[in-house]
Amino acid sequence: MSEPAVMTGQWRPVRRGVRGGITATGRGLALAGLAAAQLGLLLLLFLSPILIGLAIAVLLADHGIGVRQQVVLALVLLAAGLVAGRLAAVPALLGLRNLARLTRRLLGDWAGIPVAEAYQPPPGPRPPFHERLYWLTSDPATRRDLIWSAVNATFGWLIAALSAIAMVAGFLLIASGLSRPFGSSSSEAFSAKPGSPSLPHPVVVHTHSGGQPLPIVVGLALVTLGVAVAPWALRGYTGLARILLAPGQAELTQRVYHLTQTRTETIDSGAAEIRRIERDLHDGAQARLVAVGMTLGAAEDLIGTQPDAARALLTEARTASAQALAELRALVRGIHPPVLADRGRADAIRALALDSGLKVDVIAELPGRPQPPVESAAYFAVCELLANISKHAGTRQAWIDLHYERGLLRIDVADNGSGGADPADGTGLRGIERRVAAFDGILALNSPVGGPTVATMEIPCALSSPKTSSC
Repeated sequence: MSEPAVMTGQWRPVRRGVRGGITATGRGLALAGLAAAQLGLLLLLFLSPILIGLAIAVLLADHGIGVRQQVVLALVLLAAGLVAGRLAAVPALLGLRNLARLTRRLLGDWAGIPVAEAYQPPPGPRPPFHERLYWLTSDPATRRDLIWSAVNATFGWLIAALSAIAMVAGFLLIASGLSRPFGSSSSEAFSAKPGSPSLPHPVVVHTHSGGQPLPIVVGLALVTLGVAVAPWALRGYTGLARILLAPGQAELTQRVYHLTQTRTETIDSGAAEIRRIERDLHDGAQARLVAVGMTLGAAEDLIGTQPDAARALLTEARTASAQALAELRALVRGIHPPVLADRGRADAIRALALDSGLKVDVIAELPGRPQPPVESAAYFAVCELLANISKHAGTRQAWIDLHYERGLLRIDVADNGSGGADPADGTGLRGIERRVAAFDGILALNSPVGGPTVATMEIPCALSSPKTSSC
């Protein structure tokens, strides 16, 4: 569930002038295009209840056909409605959610004030149909998305495209005025045919005088009006979207409470990690370095009188210093592995898989790198999951899939072991939940008894440019 944008700040000043009007007109057309897509998804979503309603109407009404034909037609419509609901309901709802999210992001970029969102987290990595449908339909944010989609597809697009409509109408009037000769008029004169006794025949005579600039003037006025009102129409559209799409105060309060809890757990975990590092330094490398200093002092005292004993002490000191260096390197890898900083998350996880003692297949499709804190959290979460597989799964085979979609870094870690993993059992899964929750991420676990086990992490983040990434 992505963190909601804070509804604070000020509106950006309206950008006036020809350039600002044309820019706002183009953005309004883009938003009208989103409204058209929403209309298509709404029709797809309501196709199932429409077909079911037709089936009921066929059964109840008298259509002048036999009872058997009515029943067959009703059953066909009912079956079509159920199939349409099964295949189209969840994709249509997810499509409307993605369009609403895109609208929020675009309006935040263009108007300067983001529109907040507060969606409930998904139920798991691959939930069954009924769980996904309940997750979507029980979310208050879904109802807001549906109301916004209906309003936007009905008349909201008209506000967004108002300036473009005025400009198109103006250009059509200008073209109509230019396509006719200015001031064209006609008059009739009468003449008699040769040999005709007395009946005159009209002769049309065309003259050019004055002109008819009215269509051109009206067209220019419409174009000018469209350019002038475009920024204000875009601002009005943004205000309507904020009213219908922004979550209520209760949802935001609940969201703030959730974020406060996760941040508190993160601070506690960070403090515990600092204490662990201090303890490891004090009991490990520091103690060895103190011993090395004492050994070197003893060797200094014996080097003149007992060179063989001094040489043995120097050898001991060199061994102890090498062990201290190894402990320091292990400690540094536990804080932030050098391979992670140098090569990125994907290569670091591949190296981790090679050192884990498991047969791990790694698939990484990442167009860039996230910020270092997110990268580090994802790396150590995968490290903990691989350690759990080695200790508890009873298998030597694992799979890791890393990819990025819709603003989420998604990592799937699976094994074919005995299953039955539970965060309440103290296997490190609670620590992983706290680690990813610090970045508003989630951990979803599917581990039936007998296996397989699939752990899915989703962390909202933005990736760096692929040109600057080695990932």
